[in-house]
Amino acid sequence: MLRLEGIRHEYNGKCVLDLPQWQAAQGETWLVLGPSGSGKTTLLHILAGILRPGAGRVIVAGQDLVALQAAELDRFRGRHIGIVLQKLHLVASLTVMNNILLAQYLAGLPQDERRTREVLSNLGLGEKTSSYPSELSHGQAQRVALARAVINRPQLLLADEPTSNLDDLHCNEAYELLLSQAQACNATLVIATHDQRIRERVTNRLSLEARI
Repeated sequence: MLRLEGIRHEYNGKCVLDLPQWQAAQGETWLVLGPSGSGKTTLLHILAGILRPGAGRVIVAGQDLVALQAAELDRFRGRHIGIVLQKLHLVASLTVMNNILLAQYLAGLPQDERRTREVLSNLGLGEKTSSYPSELSHGQAQRVALARAVINRPQLLLADEPTSNLDDLHCNEAYELLLSQAQACNATLVIATHDQRIRERVTNRLSLEARI
């Protein structure tokens, strides 16, 4: 489902990611492990098409992301890739419902309120459709970001440190929500983390080392 070949990326002349090869099948769950500075977030941004690698190929759902022009990449990402970043980037001036509908609009897909209400309800947010981000708890806002990530039934779902700031109970809940939503879409789930609490729950692991 996804395949990386010869990935290398530098910032200011310093190599921050060097990954000769990696692949994951449709529906698999993977952890990307490593300390701060090992390139986990850089890798997720490359997988999402947010960042173009300095070298290498990024194949997602049969498409080489590096070969796409910016507008084509934005459209492809919107339709095939869901991502939950550390900073949730909800639009403060839009309601929960409209934040989700915006993801459909940007992907060039019909805005489906029924589908949106279904996803929000499944995430325990059925009563929050008219709320604004400032009226949500952190956990609720994180679930809205997850709803936005899965609304278009992505083939690849990415999450960057989704549990690092949560207590044990909410850590487990966040992980289970990610897993259940990925399974609902049969999406490949890739979680970048250094959280040891979820490490033993996933057998597929890609370990990155800190680069000095």
